[in-house]
Amino acid sequence: MVTSYESETNKFVVANVLSSTGSKVFAIQPALAVKSKFSEDLEKKVSDLTVLRVNNDPFQTVVDYLESQQSSDVVSVTSSLTGLFKSLPHLTTLKKSPVTVHVDVSTESDYGLIAALRHSGFVFLQSFGPAEAQQTALISHLIAQKLSLPVVHFFYSNDDEEKVRLLTGAEIQKASSNTSFQPTQQEQAEETTETDENSAAPTAITQADISSTIEEAFKFTKTSYKPFEYIGSSKATSAIVLFAANADPFVQAINQDANLGVVLIRVYRPWSSEDLIGTLPSSVKRVGLVEQIQKQTTAWSPLFQDFVSDGVEKLSRFDHLVSFQLGGVNYDNVRTVLKSISSNLNAEVPIQKLFVGSKPESNDITYDAELKEAQTAAKKLEEAYTNVLHQLFPSSLDIINASDKPNAGLEANPEYGFGAYLAKVQQKEELVSKARAAIKSNDFTSPLKQELQTLLSQWIVANTSGKSNQSVDADKLIELLSKDGSSAAKQLLESKQYFKESSSWLIGSDAWSYDLGSSGVHHVISSGKNINMLVIDSQPFSEVKANALRKKDIGLYAMNFGNVYVASVAVYASYTQLLQALIEAEKFDGPSVVVAYLPYYSEHENALQVLQETKKAVETGYWPLYRYDPTLESESFKLDSFQIRKSLQDFLDRENKLTLLSKRHPTFARSLQSSYGADIKASQKKRAQAALASLLEGLSGPPLTVLFASDGGVAESVAKRLQRRAKGRGLKSIVMSFDDYPVEEISNEENVVFVTSTAGQGELPQNGRAFWDAVKNATDIDLANVNFGVFGLGDSHYWPRKEDKIYYNKPAKDLYNRLTILGGKELVPLGLGDDQDADGYSTAYNEWEPLLWKALGVDGVAGADEPPPITNEDIKIGSNFLRGTIAEGLQDKSTGAIAANDQQLTKFHGIYMQDDRDIRDERKAAGLEPAFSFMVRVRLPGCVASPAQWLKIDELSDKRGNGTFKITTRGTFQLHGVIKENLKPAIRGINSSLIDTVAACGDVNRNVVTAALPGNAKIHDEIVKIGTEISEHLLPETTAYHEIWLEGEDEGDGSDYTKTFAERKTGPKKKKTLVSAGTLVDYEPLYGPTYLPRKFKINIAVPPYNDVDVYGHDIGLIAIVEDNEVVGFNVLAGGGMGVTHNNKKTYPRTGSLLGYVEKANIVNVCEKVMLVQRDNGDRGNRKHARLKYTVDDLGVDTFRSKVEKLLGYKFEPGRDIHFDSNTDTFGWVTDETGKHHFTTFVENGRVEDTPELQFKTGLREVAKIMKGDNEFRLTANQHILISNISDDQLDQFKELLAKYKLDNVTFSGLRLSSAACVAFPTCGLAMAESERYLPVLVTKLEEALEEYGLRHDSIVLRMTGCPNGCARPWLAEVALVGKAYDTYNLLLGGGFHGQRINKLYRSSIKEDEILAILKPLFKRWALERNDGEHFGDFLIRVGVIAETTEGKNFWDNVPEEA
Repeated sequence: MVTSYESETNKFVVANVLSSTGSKVFAIQPALAVKSKFSEDLEKKVSDLTVLRVNNDPFQTVVDYLESQQSSDVVSVTSSLTGLFKSLPHLTTLKKSPVTVHVDVSTESDYGLIAALRHSGFVFLQSFGPAEAQQTALISHLIAQKLSLPVVHFFYSNDDEEKVRLLTGAEIQKASSNTSFQPTQQEQAEETTETDENSAAPTAITQADISSTIEEAFKFTKTSYKPFEYIGSSKATSAIVLFAANADPFVQAINQDANLGVVLIRVYRPWSSEDLIGTLPSSVKRVGLVEQIQKQTTAWSPLFQDFVSDGVEKLSRFDHLVSFQLGGVNYDNVRTVLKSISSNLNAEVPIQKLFVGSKPESNDITYDAELKEAQTAAKKLEEAYTNVLHQLFPSSLDIINASDKPNAGLEANPEYGFGAYLAKVQQKEELVSKARAAIKSNDFTSPLKQELQTLLSQWIVANTSGKSNQSVDADKLIELLSKDGSSAAKQLLESKQYFKESSSWLIGSDAWSYDLGSSGVHHVISSGKNINMLVIDSQPFSEVKANALRKKDIGLYAMNFGNVYVASVAVYASYTQLLQALIEAEKFDGPSVVVAYLPYYSEHENALQVLQETKKAVETGYWPLYRYDPTLESESFKLDSFQIRKSLQDFLDRENKLTLLSKRHPTFARSLQSSYGADIKASQKKRAQAALASLLEGLSGPPLTVLFASDGGVAESVAKRLQRRAKGRGLKSIVMSFDDYPVEEISNEENVVFVTSTAGQGELPQNGRAFWDAVKNATDIDLANVNFGVFGLGDSHYWPRKEDKIYYNKPAKDLYNRLTILGGKELVPLGLGDDQDADGYSTAYNEWEPLLWKALGVDGVAGADEPPPITNEDIKIGSNFLRGTIAEGLQDKSTGAIAANDQQLTKFHGIYMQDDRDIRDERKAAGLEPAFSFMVRVRLPGCVASPAQWLKIDELSDKRGNGTFKITTRGTFQLHGVIKENLKPAIRGINSSLIDTVAACGDVNRNVVTAALPGNAKIHDEIVKIGTEISEHLLPETTAYHEIWLEGEDEGDGSDYTKTFAERKTGPKKKKTLVSAGTLVDYEPLYGPTYLPRKFKINIAVPPYNDVDVYGHDIGLIAIVEDNEVVGFNVLAGGGMGVTHNNKKTYPRTGSLLGYVEKANIVNVCEKVMLVQRDNGDRGNRKHARLKYTVDDLGVDTFRSKVEKLLGYKFEPGRDIHFDSNTDTFGWVTDETGKHHFTTFVENGRVEDTPELQFKTGLREVAKIMKGDNEFRLTANQHILISNISDDQLDQFKELLAKYKLDNVTFSGLRLSSAACVAFPTCGLAMAESERYLPVLVTKLEEALEEYGLRHDSIVLRMTGCPNGCARPWLAEVALVGKAYDTYNLLLGGGFHGQRINKLYRSSIKEDEILAILKPLFKRWALERNDGEHFGDFLIRVGVIAETTEGKNFWDNVPEEA
């Protein structure tokens, strides 16, 4: 065999030995995001590897494993010095276990941690360099195996490689199986004594046995190692014994010094001073004991104690024994270190414990930086809870183990924190005693003596009666003491911090949930003391494994004590419940435990990822939200998890009903009891199959099963139509989704057809993924007797880059190939429908379907006439003026959803049905329907809300929604998370404040948006009035809204609801129209029974501010102001944002100028433009139904003439206008009347309380102090104006805004100019994140902008989760439009004033590509722009992107690389 030498590191050769011994290996690492020094090598080499976190009591897991195995097999652990030190509580348990611990000391150089364990009975070996590390790793294994003792092998690894002959697996295994190193008789005897009481007591293993085994292992491995090795001149007069991490610099330098030698320690335990002394030349008279110990805790160092205690009789030969404390040493400073050591050794009176070397620091800067970064990131995540504590208890909060306190931190043991708390209590008790003595002595001297004594007496009473002393003015008491010059006052002031009431908290991680931490937790919760614990659990439920670790449920454990307040919370699931829990915990007189969920796989995860994981855990019941207060006589335990609570209530309701039925009908009870059998499902399935067979018996043709996978409904529609046509041809046909089909039955099918669309990056739609996973991974499916066909729906241009072409119809192709591999026979060739074909997917489908009928032998059979598919137009016509079956659906308690047709109709009522997509898969896996809820959008013409309306929306968001609400890009409110049972109460609540939701969505004119205009009160009032008039004039006149939502009374009503509805003059129509013969009917004079072809939007701008994006809507009205009067409007028509990715038949468009009209005619003009769209819009193709396509199809001139024909007069030429921007003006502005307006920044329009900012609470408090004409204005950029504040109110508002940090508008220009739609998790159309992700991306871009000097420069950035364009991305200078999860199209070149459409620059890119593209472009703009040149204009000028001159050329001149 040829001997080969490889360049390897210490870590790699150790990993090589561990992999070949077959040991179970545990790798201890400092953080989730920071691997240990061993991790990468171990992951490559070791199959049986378990990773443990250093703060989660890792050696307890090792102990558990050893106890469970009950074998003599060696277990190996890799660790840092800190990890090794944390084994201290387990020394007794591990003392007789075959364990090897391999410690890389390169990241920590404190050998004091090793010395602390030197009396543990462990064997300690040290190696130097990769060759020694390999041999010592094997030697450690042999010793542990033979003696059943723990062996610690420590070494320094600097990642330098050394030529090493790697031991082969065969060599290592041969050594391990050698009879000389099998378990000793003593060990076997110990095992015997456990079962045989008559056996002789085992002989204890002695130090001599250990030393003998070590020597034997050295010889067996053919190494020349000795416990101690002397290096240096044989005539040296001085020597140093080195106990330090990096020995090589000393070895290299000693060879150049004839008077000084060095002793390396290879066997630290068992220790032999005799062997060490015997290693030294007889010429050595002075010995330096050099230890790399960071803190000297004893008079004599550990090495000095070892040397003296074991070899005292031979010490007389030495003139001096001197201890040294060693700092950092490297090749640059080692000569200086040796010189200092030599000088001190040769001194007449040497200095003991002299410090030499540099200040101790890590030898691995990169590793340290990674660890520090991970710790910082973890603390940043944990601020989600600590910030809330600071907000709730700003002046009294005392985090006892806060990271800024000595010997403390988030991972500190609870024992430390509890001890600190007890010390604080003791200090306070001493202060009470001093205060009593001071009052008794009557030594106070100030003129305010009486007031001081009274206040001090009140404080004493409060602190001795067990009551809170919050009512005592501690600041006043301290002030009075400070003014008193007596010695008693001065003595009290020495402890003045204890006069104030404090909220004492211990904050820890889930490390406290393990046995080691639980002992400390036990002390705290059993103490009865008034102390609070917040325990943050970061383990994601997705990776939880039953009984994998001995991790205790602290909440359940604490509740067993009966006198402890306990809560389980999750900040990203219920912020309100978190606040309740923390407040209740603080008020509780006794210990409290709040267990808080903050799951993450890596410390570097952002809040969005934590939120998603939290939702999964809470919704599935893994992490229940609850509060337990033992002092409450009733409802001491409150379950706050809505989903669990609702399921439990449903269960109890069913149980109650069954109990009543059983009592009344004994026969029913017996039937019910007998129905509980293991065969019930089989019986049901058998009956179902029999019924299906009976149903199909009358059909003569062969069977055909049609399966579909569909996200948007198109593939489902195709499949169902195919099944209907099959039945029409006499085939026995059924249809269902992939995932509803039992995959184990597929081998029994005769003919199967699969229809699938394409989702994400070539993925199966969600309702097909489980089926695909089963088929893809199956090894036992045989399709030899199955005929199959596959038809796919895709878009060949959806992924335009060459490297992404594989995603086109990938699900259909993959499925076809897999079915072929499984032996299936092709029934019909693979069909691929392409949205880019003339008729979309139908082009290919119309050729494919006849081939299917021919293959099945029914091509000559005339199919029954099939009704055309139901369209939105059909739904509207058959809805009885928007009623449908909405009222009936609201009463259906069996589901949280409503019927498909009603989902279209509720849009006209301002309602969208949605489900929480974050937990869709988890609910499906649990056999539950999606978590359906509804979005409710308010119609708010003029975008102005009163304080009462704001407070009502705020109230409803908590009571009926998800605790937040949204300011939309149409300047109105949106509630989210409204479940069906809360839908009617929510809408009635909205209407009770004289606003409504009618026509906020649907194929009608929607909310009319007007400019916020804080600087001109007169013009603002006028355009709001005009906008309201337009909105009311174009409002649908159906009474369905009032009938379904407002008629009569409801149990959720507040006072005077019905009276308010009845007396309102505007809004939803209440009474039907009287026609001939005295009949009352609904009548739509403007819309007719089919309403409009698509949605219709009107916005009003006032130059020079285009804060409403006036060019982007069906009608854009630009106010013409002369002498501070609105005289008329320029009218734009045909703007619109919706697009389909890579479908060049669709495009965004800016409005075309029709002309100018006077103010008095503007309502009529809007009506006539809408009527032309009503009569000419494309009702056959909803993707082509918007007004923008009507204008382009007819031509601007023809469209204008049609409007003029209805008006009876012509438009005047448009007036000259100028816009400066389409962003908001932040901060305070004073109008011409002297009233003040503040525009506050609301990131992406989400009004909520977060750990960082109590935004919702702050605005609620603002609304409460509003009076008179104070109002809120909502902007189309999703921000809020607090308006019409008088001079005498100004200070009060400023103080309140500052208190809640609502006055902070010092954000970057990019952030202030950004906007995003909702997208995930509730929008069903979303393909990617938007609202939740944009802030994260902006933060990453801001670092570069700061560097380029662009922090304050405005760049309009918008993001949407899909191409429908709710946040108007197509008008932005930079736009990111969701393509698939984490994947976006990047568009550039929009106009800063909102006047120009942008253009596709790159397609299907992820975050790293986004940053790599935008940062250099920003830098180039900073360096090359002209004065005042905006980013979008610059990109066009320098040729980065071509200008989009009109909507129809949106797809022209797109870069090839896009």
